[in-house]
Amino acid sequence: MVFSSLTFLFFYLPISLVLYYITPFRFRNLVLFIVSLFFYGWGEPIYVVLMLISILANYLFGLWIDRDSIHAKTALVLCIIFNLSLLGFFKYYDFLITNLNALGVNLLHPLHVGLPIGISFYTFQAMSYPIDLYRKECTVQPSFINFGAYVTMFPQLIAGPIVRYVDVANQLAKRKLTSRNINDGLIRFTIGLSKKVLLANTAGRVFTQISALPADQMSKAASWLGIICYAFQIYFDFSGYSDMAIGLGKMLGFTFLENFNYPYIATSITDFWRRWHISLSTWFRDYVYIPLGGNRKGLKRQLLNMLIVWLCTGFWHGASWNFIFWGLFYGLILMLEKIFLLRYLEKCPKWIARFYVWIVVLVAWVFFAFTDFHQGFAYLRQMFAPNVPLYNSIVLYHLVNNGFILVICCLAITPIAKTRCNLFAHRYFRFLQPILLVVLLTICVANIVNAGYNPFLYFRF
Repeated sequence: MVFSSLTFLFFYLPISLVLYYITPFRFRNLVLFIVSLFFYGWGEPIYVVLMLISILANYLFGLWIDRDSIHAKTALVLCIIFNLSLLGFFKYYDFLITNLNALGVNLLHPLHVGLPIGISFYTFQAMSYPIDLYRKECTVQPSFINFGAYVTMFPQLIAGPIVRYVDVANQLAKRKLTSRNINDGLIRFTIGLSKKVLLANTAGRVFTQISALPADQMSKAASWLGIICYAFQIYFDFSGYSDMAIGLGKMLGFTFLENFNYPYIATSITDFWRRWHISLSTWFRDYVYIPLGGNRKGLKRQLLNMLIVWLCTGFWHGASWNFIFWGLFYGLILMLEKIFLLRYLEKCPKWIARFYVWIVVLVAWVFFAFTDFHQGFAYLRQMFAPNVPLYNSIVLYHLVNNGFILVICCLAITPIAKTRCNLFAHRYFRFLQPILLVVLLTICVANIVNAGYNPFLYFRF
């Protein structure tokens, strides 16, 4: 799809921002709504209709919940059913029918309907409004335009972060747009773009080349380097998009919550998931885990709730058994940490705890990266089997050709580089900041034009 290309995203932004800035404030939500719909619908306009149906339905359910306290719970249940049915049909119908057919239940046939990009994100985002309204955590939004601008907000529309209505409700009605916001937003956007174009794409190419190798050309070192590069790719790809979204939000006058907090320095898997894709983790915590009872009904019920949440988390990522397995794998690890493992991790040296996290996370990324179980287990075998050569010339080739970028990746997954760069820039080269931004943007644009097509990994979820 055309709009999933970074090229379109990058060159569409200046036009949208200029139009937004020259518009009087009282019409800016309307402009934001329109340019966001245009941005989303550039590739496949038919899915704009689907999004508008979702927006209108959630808006009307919100009015119903607010005005009919007697039947508010009924309205909320119907709203949730509507949203999950919409998501379920487009994302999971073919998966369900294919598996039923495999079991001999040939009642229906797969429709092979294309997955609307970002439907998982904007559905969860839209659902937060009627749920929070029912809980009295926000007030009703009387303006359809304002609500539509909230759901479709193009900076984070297709890959998050998932912005809850309660977090931006006041900003929809009143927000300040200052030169400081624009400057900070541009810096954050550039950092995110650089993460994606310079780090994620480079690491992704290494993983793609290594994962495509035949078994007789693989080595343990190559397989580990490949999955480490995938870990770099998905982190810099997704956190880069989140940085771009947060930066663009600032440039529009909005403040979005952080979505990543250096997850690869976590000292437990519990800590990892407090730092990775924070908006999704908190969404499942607030709207699934706590309503199920959370930790209020004893350890056994808590463990069951955790398992349900992680089954849903895996399934949310895609209609494929590998994602379900990935979710259950993390659910099992988190249950073990809750029962006993976390106590030992808290007492052991941090480097041991972080080594444990890296091993677990890299194994999990194997199941995330390969939708085919056979490929996934074959890759794991290359990583752990004793009869696989330790290293070969292929791993040396990739280290020599990509070593500089991989070193930067290693530094950039920690707060060290950011802290040192900020301190250095503040003391000595603050006047060079605009020049550095222009240089980075120029390099990114050159790479974008050269590559042509730069989809984000999370667009497919």
